[in-house]
Amino acid sequence: NRGCNRKVTLRCQEKELAGELPGPRYGHTISVVHSRGKTACVVFGGRSYLPPAERTTENWNTVADCPPLVYLLDLEFGCCSAYSLPELADSQSFHLALAREDCVYFLGGHILSSDCRPPRLFRLRVELLLGSPLLSCDILNDGFSITSAIATLTSSAHEYIILGGYQSESQKRMQCTSVALDDVGIRIKSREPPQWSSDINQSRTWFGGNLEKGSALIAVPSEGNTASPDT
Repeated sequence: NRGCNRKVTLRCQEKELAGELPGPRYGHTISVVHSRGKTACVVFGGRSYLPPAERTTENWNTVADCPPLVYLLDLEFGCCSAYSLPELADSQSFHLALAREDCVYFLGGHILSSDCRPPRLFRLRVELLLGSPLLSCDILNDGFSITSAIATLTSSAHEYIILGGYQSESQKRMQCTSVALDDVGIRIKSREPPQWSSDINQSRTWFGGNLEKGSALIAVPSEGNTASPDT
């Protein structure tokens, strides 16, 4: 803590939910939307193991993309609902989800059934109307192929830098992209990437996470050396 005497306490609160609940999964996103003075969580995408009834010795570790349903969680009242939208016809995992007010933007992702990373961009709008929420989705044209990327917030005005991730099965995405969300929609433009170290350039895989305030942690497998992660 660099000499700081500040104490941080983390608390986890368990909430019982009723309704149509999402099953166990990974590679999904959870976003928070705000509409008409109310708040809800949006769960979308992800991958899971086959249901127990379908698992055999041969396919025990087989995974599949979860159905392309949007789950809306109301944590205040402890209820959950599932929605099917025609624009979200394909399941996907390891995409990015960026939220502002009542909108969530889904960018990139991997479709396991066709083993592809389509350059997709969706805008999901959630209106938390009294009684029954209203969900709508638009297909936008500014998407690009990306999976397992990092989105780090650079300002309080919903401006992000997207870096890391993959653009194909065997190719890291070395570019950086600036994304801004506002009342009009989403603005995407390329940015000059940092000077990647030789370890990062030569590694086939990389991973990391958001450190807030425009910083991200990027790490690569050591592969026999003790090089420290780059930020």
